[in-house]
Amino acid sequence: MRVAIWWLRRDLRLSDNQALAAALASAEVVLPVFVLDPVLLRSPYVAPHRLAFLYEGLRQLDVALQARGSYLIVRRGVPHEVLADLVGESGAHVVYAEADYSPYAVRRDRQVAARVPLRLVGGLTVHAPETVVRADGNPYHVFTPFSRAWLALPAPTEADLLPSPAHIPTPPGIARVTLPVVEAFPDFPAGEAEAHLRLRRFAGASAEVLGHGVTSASSTDEIPSHPLIYRYAQLRDRMDLPGTSQLSPYLRFGMLSARQAAVVARRATEQAPDAAARQSAIVWLTELIWREFYISILAHYPHVRGQAFRRDLEDIPWSNDAEQFARWCTGHTGYPVVDAAMRQLMQSGWMHNRARMIVASFLVKDLLIDWRWGERWFMQQLLDGDPAANNGGWQWSAGTGTDAAPYFRIFNPVTQAKKFDPAGDYVRRWVPELAQVPPEYIHAPWQMPAEVQRAARCRIGVDYPAPCVDHQTARQRTLAIYAAARASHKHNPGTGKRKHNS
Repeated sequence: MRVAIWWLRRDLRLSDNQALAAALASAEVVLPVFVLDPVLLRSPYVAPHRLAFLYEGLRQLDVALQARGSYLIVRRGVPHEVLADLVGESGAHVVYAEADYSPYAVRRDRQVAARVPLRLVGGLTVHAPETVVRADGNPYHVFTPFSRAWLALPAPTEADLLPSPAHIPTPPGIARVTLPVVEAFPDFPAGEAEAHLRLRRFAGASAEVLGHGVTSASSTDEIPSHPLIYRYAQLRDRMDLPGTSQLSPYLRFGMLSARQAAVVARRATEQAPDAAARQSAIVWLTELIWREFYISILAHYPHVRGQAFRRDLEDIPWSNDAEQFARWCTGHTGYPVVDAAMRQLMQSGWMHNRARMIVASFLVKDLLIDWRWGERWFMQQLLDGDPAANNGGWQWSAGTGTDAAPYFRIFNPVTQAKKFDPAGDYVRRWVPELAQVPPEYIHAPWQMPAEVQRAARCRIGVDYPAPCVDHQTARQRTLAIYAAARASHKHNPGTGKRKHNS
């Protein structure tokens, strides 16, 4: 009998899985394989909690596979060696995998393809990076034209979503290693079933839309009458309210497919009860397109993983104060919204997107610390840490990336907090030292008179730190430094150090 290997990487799902479908179509026997790659496990960008989320997702997938007559074969080692050995053991004629676009993934897959018959198929994105390009074949650098081109391509429909197979023929007895047991965050249960449940609660998606035949709690969960997606545009920036889908970890590991999310977003748009609700659904779809834009940028310009996209801002003279960086990492900057966000990250493995922009701006433009320091710290903490999206977000905040925020846009952490956490509920949840601070001082507690500090049991400099930097002074310093860097590049355009980490 013909044997195919389904090599899982970032597609931990059975529904709408193009690699799995291709393997089933090509062979009578399919071997689902996940390789514990020592390069990734020992990477300086690895996050222990993200690994725990991955391991639990693999365990959930193994249970789902066993219900279909199969099981997950986990091996440890260098991928091209592990897969070559498994091809030799099983006599497999082909290895199917979902294409990935990070610099390491591209190198890894080339090595594998040199040893075994590897076939890469779609699935990480709705539209592959090479299909969303200009008429001359060059990639887009700016989001708006990329988005227009993306939307002009044929949109996936419910009919395109692949059902979860009822049976996956896998012979017994193939050796596999045991997955490590690591404690995961309870707020983010791993697995395809949880991803579907969250999508149903957020967007009102029916079980049929999610690829058919997925046995999970989502099949009986009540669909909300007015899903959150219809209030997304109004609530998404409120850090104190549950206004987002919180699906990013599930998209990161493919527990939900990009096509499933896009189909649900389009259906919500079509079925919106009014213009405001329709616009909210469109805004959420736009966020999915942003994800694909950053994947495209990384695919076409792999050097952005280590360098600024904008050559005129490659040589910023960063201060890189290690003590200030440590205060930022642990949430002790003296700016409540920054500290709340950084503590949320450490305690939950996730951070609200508005908060991500605030803390990134603060690190780079208030503390003048290299954006790559923040990028790495996020990757070491985030459940949804993704090389493309994380890099794109940090370069946007730093003003160094493609289609980035202007270098002179510097978020004021106090005004941002007042606008997006008006009563201070987000701050009080994550910074308990400020729990009794009156609302009028919650975002600038250093302004409290001494008697108010005593009443709130929050003495600035004792119970809660004083601000580690003066925002207005830091803003002027950063504007001057960025302007000088741009002027220097203009007069010496060949001085920028350009490397390609491909």
